[in-house]
Amino acid sequence: MLLLNPAFFFIVVSLFLGTLESRLTLDYYAKTCPKFSQIIQDTITNKQIASPTTAGATIRLFLHDCLPNGCDASVLISSTSFNKAERDNEINLSLPGDGFDAIVRAKTALELACPNTVSCADILAVATRDLVTMAGGPYYPVYLGRRDGRVSRSSDVDGNLPKPTMPMSQIIEIFAKRGFSVEEMVALSGAHTIGFSHCNQISNDLYNYSKLSNYDPRYNPRFAQGLQKACSDYQKNPTLSVFNDIMTPNKFDNVYFQNLPKGLGVLKSDRGLFGDPRTKPFVETFAADETKFFKAFASAMQKLSLVGIQTGRKGEIRRRCDQIN
Repeated sequence: MLLLNPAFFFIVVSLFLGTLESRLTLDYYAKTCPKFSQIIQDTITNKQIASPTTAGATIRLFLHDCLPNGCDASVLISSTSFNKAERDNEINLSLPGDGFDAIVRAKTALELACPNTVSCADILAVATRDLVTMAGGPYYPVYLGRRDGRVSRSSDVDGNLPKPTMPMSQIIEIFAKRGFSVEEMVALSGAHTIGFSHCNQISNDLYNYSKLSNYDPRYNPRFAQGLQKACSDYQKNPTLSVFNDIMTPNKFDNVYFQNLPKGLGVLKSDRGLFGDPRTKPFVETFAADETKFFKAFASAMQKLSLVGIQTGRKGEIRRRCDQIN
């Protein structure tokens, strides 16, 4: 069996990433669509003001696009009578409409200004970064020049996205497959500092949890009772939801991590981050130091934005984000 020298392996990976980034540039649309950045910023600012849940929705949409097949905007494609697309996979049915709507609005404005020029994948990557920053989070450079994928299959999603009910080992493994460390995975989980979760995602943790307790005992008791009241009608109303961070729900900060040791994690996976010895030290670090969290989050998001991208002749520039040309 041939064993690669770790140093050699690192050099090869570095060269590959360098080549990837050389095909992408920070000013990719400088000549072909000079108002690219301004148009996206104006569009999503208006959308975020009108609907403050847009930021959390778009970050989640971006993660759900990039992890299974790379950042190719394939999650935006609608199903047809011949094909069940990614967005109709069970795990994606709860993706909030505000994220999709933000990208459609930006794409429409960009098609008017510079037709057939800007990919939906680039729009999603930049809109996500701008919304993170707008909500109070860190700014990070986004390399541009992605092409849109021509394939979107529901089956490609299975096992490639974290579910809140998964054991922490499985969630760590999903990110590790894409080259992310445990620290990077915990940092990306910090996106839960904004956004919401549907009550039907946590109903098993809140009602008839076990013979000994009605709710998961890792919850703060008062918090669990509050969630039970907020979600009491979830069976009749599947759209019922609760904020992931009850303290500062619309502000991108490190309060999400400060909540976890207090039993204020909404999802099972949130509570798992503080309960697992592999992830707990990073939760404590990010809870104590917002600057460290922001730095780790920005770095992990930039890395995520380069996962499995298509450039050059691969892919296409979709005229509409919800269908292949």
